[in-house]
Amino acid sequence: MKPGLVRILDGNIFVLSQDSGDIETAQGDPSGFFTLDTRCLSLWRLSVNGERLHSLALDDSQYFEVRFFLVPGAPTHYVDAKASVIRERTVAGSFEERLTVFNHSNEPTTFTIRVEADSDFLPLWAVAEGGRYKRLGRIYKRVADGCLRLGYERDTFRRETVISTSEPARVDEDGLTYDIRIGPHGQWTTTLHVRGLALRPDGEDVRDHLHPAPHRRNKPQLEQDLKQWLAETPQLSCDWTPLEQTYRRSLVDLAALRFYTLALPSEPMPAAGLPWAATATGRDSILTSLQALPIVPDQAVATLRLLALDQAAVLDDFRDEEPGKIMHEFRYSELSAFEEQPDTPYFGSADATPLFVILLDEYERWSGNADLVHEFEAEARAALR
Repeated sequence: MKPGLVRILDGNIFVLSQDSGDIETAQGDPSGFFTLDTRCLSLWRLSVNGERLHSLALDDSQYFEVRFFLVPGAPTHYVDAKASVIRERTVAGSFEERLTVFNHSNEPTTFTIRVEADSDFLPLWAVAEGGRYKRLGRIYKRVADGCLRLGYERDTFRRETVISTSEPARVDEDGLTYDIRIGPHGQWTTTLHVRGLALRPDGEDVRDHLHPAPHRRNKPQLEQDLKQWLAETPQLSCDWTPLEQTYRRSLVDLAALRFYTLALPSEPMPAAGLPWAATATGRDSILTSLQALPIVPDQAVATLRLLALDQAAVLDDFRDEEPGKIMHEFRYSELSAFEEQPDTPYFGSADATPLFVILLDEYERWSGNADLVHEFEAEARAALR
């Protein structure tokens, strides 16, 4: 990944941006707002009175939120800045950004706030390959009901990005403009909501009928979820503070890796990591679950359940599939939908299958739960053939 990118995530929904909060892509640059292996925003650029913003500081204390402290103009202008901006960004099922503009002068001031937005809807793999991908569908833009809709469709494959705002704005096909007036030492705030949709032919999101629907989570739910996660794990107390801090940071990082699949929306399993492997995998998910068994054994249950659900049952050379094999990875992109890549799922892994059996055995050793072994007995025997 490009060094210096700021990242926040909720499963396989994530945002990678510059330290100003802007998203501007270049060849091989993974910047963007991604959901289900598709880049739903490739441009997200903020300006104040036509000037770009520069970073003073950022606060990324949580894996699902970040705050950018910014000033317009050159970085040297912050000493006597007449205005400043805070971007508070959250990813919790969707992408939300709260903009607060401060007027530091003694006079009422008029500002033009512009947010430019666009999307190339590239598959994640194509982003990794530098954007070299021949599109066979069409990209569209439309303004409706005060929202900007960016979309891509190819036959029955449809992705759409819907951008809405809490404050009145002039919305066009390239972004949103706010003409505002702020009193002396006053402030103005708006909240932008960006949803990445995976649409069925009837126009509904494919995730709307899941229970629970992970794309409809919000920040308070993520905060409560993390609090509960930390409360349920073993507590470490010692005389060396750095060890306590490292342990807690590791628990938070494990929580950040959790991924809710469409097949099992209520049981999170660990993904491999941002940005290229924020998905269900065989080897990586098993190894993470195996190493975390003494701390969070439930992750192993979700991993075993999902991998058993997708265990190979037929011979298929395209996917390297053989009966009993455990998958290598599962993807949701356009490439996968039209079988331009063999990853729905792909089974080309030399070690995921034996590792599945090892994880099942080790889980029983640590938990004493023999019922789970009996539940997956058929899958384990198939893996050993």
